[in-house]
Amino acid sequence: MSRFSLSLLCVTLLCCGSAIAQEAPYDVFPDAQPPYYRVRYAASTEPGQLAFAVNYTIWIPAGDGPLRGVIVHQHGCGEGSCKSGLTGAFDLHWQALAAKHRCALLAPAYEQPQAADCQLWCDPRNGSGAAFQQGLKDLGTQSGHLELTEVPWALWGHSGGGHWAGGMVLTHPERVAAAWLRSGVPLLEANPDRAAIKPHELPDAALTVPIMCNPGTKEGVTVKEGRFAGVWPANETFFHAVRGRGGLVGVAVDPLTAHECGNQRYMAIAWLDACLSARLPEEPGQPLRPMSTSGAWLGSLTEGTAVEVAGYQGDVRQLGWLPNADIARTWMQYVQDTQLTDATPPPAPTNVRLGGHVLTWDCTADLQSGLAYFVIQRDGQPLAQVPEQSKNPYGRPVFQGLQYSDTPVQPLVEMRYEDTAAKPGEQHVYQVIAVNTVGTKSAPAQAE
Repeated sequence: MSRFSLSLLCVTLLCCGSAIAQEAPYDVFPDAQPPYYRVRYAASTEPGQLAFAVNYTIWIPAGDGPLRGVIVHQHGCGEGSCKSGLTGAFDLHWQALAAKHRCALLAPAYEQPQAADCQLWCDPRNGSGAAFQQGLKDLGTQSGHLELTEVPWALWGHSGGGHWAGGMVLTHPERVAAAWLRSGVPLLEANPDRAAIKPHELPDAALTVPIMCNPGTKEGVTVKEGRFAGVWPANETFFHAVRGRGGLVGVAVDPLTAHECGNQRYMAIAWLDACLSARLPEEPGQPLRPMSTSGAWLGSLTEGTAVEVAGYQGDVRQLGWLPNADIARTWMQYVQDTQLTDATPPPAPTNVRLGGHVLTWDCTADLQSGLAYFVIQRDGQPLAQVPEQSKNPYGRPVFQGLQYSDTPVQPLVEMRYEDTAAKPGEQHVYQVIAVNTVGTKSAPAQAE
């Protein structure tokens, strides 16, 4: 599908009893050429349907055969976060997780004006759940993967996206393999302070879905005042409601952040990897496998300690659920300082090409530690780093940079380097080395 530009016609939305008019600012995003596909739906004025326009961009992994699932990366509320969703499907690190499990990677981008009510999309009952499923159908037709309408979902959501992902667990538990809720959870009980938000019911089927709540410590855990101080009390309420009925829910408090995503992706991807390995069916079209509770661990909500379920004498429903010992060890390191270790080298670049003195290449991100930068070597000696300075104001520097809702910055960084110091007619041997976010280097890949 070729790139399309959104109309800049003035869109009028009915929100909170007043009309909000704004030109849609969502007309700048990466091309959606295969393996990327995109659909856009206009805003609806019909009751119960989605009041905002929305883009859905999907990435399809290489290879033959049907897809096994869809990983959804859902941005948060507000115009800036919504715009950031336009690059979510282009994230190389999340693509590595999707490719391992032969899943598509999908990122919505709701065209919410800054002053509009986020509940009009982050509550899936307000039309976004139905629009999402329509998007899967239409993207399945575009990509030739009609099974997108039936495969399971693994959901990641930030802030309002956490409300949405949690809401999808509660309304479609049979379709959700696992859900990671960063700084946002759905409301389960009526709250006078949040009277405008309709609470969800908690069906029994939702108790079988692995869920991780992931607030920042400065969102009410250690910092009790400020704009996001209510996040932790909401997480506590949600956790105790679900865990109190035996639900498979845990809590991983980010020890460094407030509402920004920080280094959570390294924990989230590891946790989702474990859940997808356990739950995706062996054969496409089969139902999700039940999550095994054998070998599970328990994690304290705020103290950073974990114990094995087997032999534990206390009330297991007061502690968060962790799927296995490996994840428990990862969790203990994450809640201490987020500095997860990784002793394995990243994948080496592939398809390194030299045209004149311009190098281009492909590379898969390291599943554990992502991708920080590339080292360019000429005749066996270091020549340059691409990019010259990795950036991420919210956590470890990464090759693509990261925005507030954990998506790559625009324009997307290219895997390209031009040796402007080389003289015409000179012949050199070039190599490219990938470096992950803990500083481990790949084997060098030589240009052909």
